[in-house]
Amino acid sequence: MPTEVALLESRALRFEQMGRVDVLDKVKSLVMLPDGIHVRTEDVARYFEVSTEVVKKVIQRHRGEMEENGLTLLRGSELRNFHRDMMSLWGGREGESYPRAATRLTLFTRRTVLNVAMLLRDSDIARCVRTYLLGAEEDLRTGLASLDRRVTRVESCLAGVDSALQELGPVLNRMSHRLDSLDRRLETTNRVVGAMSVRLGDMSEDIVRIDARMDDFVRQLQDLRRHRRRR
Repeated sequence: MPTEVALLESRALRFEQMGRVDVLDKVKSLVMLPDGIHVRTEDVARYFEVSTEVVKKVIQRHRGEMEENGLTLLRGSELRNFHRDMMSLWGGREGESYPRAATRLTLFTRRTVLNVAMLLRDSDIARCVRTYLLGAEEDLRTGLASLDRRVTRVESCLAGVDSALQELGPVLNRMSHRLDSLDRRLETTNRVVGAMSVRLGDMSEDIVRIDARMDDFVRQLQDLRRHRRRR
């Protein structure tokens, strides 16, 4: 786990934490310009509770790194256009007038402010941000370690399942063969039942014919008896 000193000294470690701009508002509310994107040097100094000169010294020592993380200097037409855009968004906050820089304006993004927090040594607020970052890093490491243990347990369970499936393979094959045999026997039984059904149908027709012949025989016998009585 990186230490606070390592974070102050290592540009590579600071780069790894640059996505965690959410920690700024968790430590203290950061007041943005009307565009919701930029902050002035004075606002950064107010956030960290230091003088603007302290912030400017940090910029001088690490300008290249901070420019990579959103530090911008506006002059001339760019500055005039920016002021015009901010004036349209300002909307006249009660008791305040929009602060206009005369010739130049240094702008910070949240990413740049986080960069300052990882470089500014003499600020309790900056130290709180670094502590929060390092604590979040430790929480992340702990979470990843826990996740790794859970994945290991799952893999172990899956290995057991795979072993059980391998043992079940021959059993399933035997069951499949027995089911095939039962299917064949059932098909044979169905054919026998079909043949018996046909035979029973034929027998039913024979019984109907026998009944008809018996009826004829009974009528003939009755006619013979009547004939004998008359004689």
